[in-house]
Amino acid sequence: MNELVAQSRQQHLAQRSEWRNLLHYKPYVYWTGMRSLADDPAFFNAPDGKTDAAAELEATLAVFFSTAEETDKVQNPQCRFIARYHWLKEQLHFDPARLPEQPCRRFYEWRAALDPHEITLVFPAAYLNNPASMYGHTLLRIDARDQNERTRLLAYSISYAAGTDETSGLIFAVRGLFGGYPGVFAITPYYIKVREYSDIENRDVWEYQLTLTPLEIDRLLMHTWELGPTHFDYYFFDENCAYHLLSLLEVARPGLELTDRFRWWAIPSDTVRAVAEQPGLVKRVVYRPATATIIRQRLTQMDVRQSVMAKDLAERKILPSDNRMQELPLPEQAKILELAYDYATYKSATGNATTTTGEMHELLLARSRLEVPPQQPEVPVPAVRPDQGHKTSRLALGAGSRGGRQFGEIDLRPTYHDLMDDDGGYTRGAQIEFFNMRFRHYRDDDSLRLEEFTPLNIVSLSPRDDFFTPVSWKINVGWTRKHFSDDDEPLVFRANAGPGLAFNMPGSHDGHSVYYGFVEAALDVGKSFDQDYALGAGPTLGWLTDISDRWRINMYARSLRYALGDAHNARELMLEQRYSLTRQSAVRLELFRKQEFQDYWNGGEISLNIYF
Repeated sequence: MNELVAQSRQQHLAQRSEWRNLLHYKPYVYWTGMRSLADDPAFFNAPDGKTDAAAELEATLAVFFSTAEETDKVQNPQCRFIARYHWLKEQLHFDPARLPEQPCRRFYEWRAALDPHEITLVFPAAYLNNPASMYGHTLLRIDARDQNERTRLLAYSISYAAGTDETSGLIFAVRGLFGGYPGVFAITPYYIKVREYSDIENRDVWEYQLTLTPLEIDRLLMHTWELGPTHFDYYFFDENCAYHLLSLLEVARPGLELTDRFRWWAIPSDTVRAVAEQPGLVKRVVYRPATATIIRQRLTQMDVRQSVMAKDLAERKILPSDNRMQELPLPEQAKILELAYDYATYKSATGNATTTTGEMHELLLARSRLEVPPQQPEVPVPAVRPDQGHKTSRLALGAGSRGGRQFGEIDLRPTYHDLMDDDGGYTRGAQIEFFNMRFRHYRDDDSLRLEEFTPLNIVSLSPRDDFFTPVSWKINVGWTRKHFSDDDEPLVFRANAGPGLAFNMPGSHDGHSVYYGFVEAALDVGKSFDQDYALGAGPTLGWLTDISDRWRINMYARSLRYALGDAHNARELMLEQRYSLTRQSAVRLELFRKQEFQDYWNGGEISLNIYF
């Protein structure tokens, strides 16, 4: 034992990145030193193992001499910390006569059942109605040796998530800011995740097949095994699903420094970008469209009469034996039956079934009787992958005029995407911004003032049609300037939210031209109000359209009547335009007319937006 400790000190093993990665050691954000991100005392063998890597190494060497026999409930320390054991054995060349190696039956039976051959990083796109996946999500899939396209659903996946059933996005985000949930790693059958992401939540999935060697895969699985019972405090912005999966890859392939760039926050799409940018780490990228995406693609190849019949079949308003079906050419019948089955399956998966399993089986039988090839449409692969979209932080430098007063402005958005940004690599119609700050300097005023601070700003703009009927919604919370008079524009707290509806413009089926409306409620709070607050409501109507791949326009009108507290009106007409110069830069132009209380003013601003 003492010889091993002496060798470890001589080789400075406790300072090696491989050891620190096994302990999940990271620098403190606000002061010097390092600590483990693991928050479970059982993860450490030394009392101060969370902050002292050397003490943890020596305590770990000591417990490896344990002769405890493995049972179904208890593991020998060599097996409980199997990744640490094998790394230290490699560095110190353990003498098996003095430190016998334990068989670790449970681990090797588990590994044999997985039969690992490759590892794939899976990225389901953002889904605003799931608080844990508003930014998207990542997981690792363990691909078995004999797996193919038909059997990949039988693989297993490694994921990290907050241990909560919270359904409120706001509550989840707030508690997640302060580590209010335990985060745990889990290994689950991949088909469960596919059903959750693709069928229920209608999220397209991107798969990044990695080039990990068999030895690297073993390291990853060993470390996953020893992390099994360990919990980490889950933080919404940094220690989240995406961040901790990167740490597994760092253990698997020493030398990778994937987590170092995410000191303040880790957005899943940014972590995917970090993996894709590593030379030689990704060998192939595969796109898997969601069930809803496939249905929408089918609809683009069918006329109204065909789509109505398919919907009626799925909802049992007509039967496959209906004369109107039998009169159609066989390929047309096949198209309609396939769409009807897909739609019935989709409704069943989302909990809105209108047909029984037996009735869906009737649709399959009817389709099998038609001797024509499958009419499955080829869904176009998006031109821009998630790792190729604009970066999530944005700096805007602008100049403009408001009511005849000229100003300069700086806008900083830490993360992540708004409705006017280029949608390439992002979910269309999904706006998620956190901690947006806007600073303004008027030419007739020497001071630079905070114009707006918005910790939370989310908009879900989801077009409806005959097959899909989502509800759009929005919420933003923060501080903004309120115009009481020309010389009285204090910051007031504002909370604004409401449901809405959105529809594609006739002839537009892909969300490139959408008109929308919201019914909003707004609460303004500040000492400048006579009663310290104003509460109101009113409608917003707008049109969001792409003139070209680079040019987007958003026009909207909002009218709020504050009836409680300080009664007044607030109205706004806005024309926003964005023209992309490159993937990481754009020019924006805003023209507006606003009213607050009895004052009206016109204005405009042009800005250069840089994404980083």
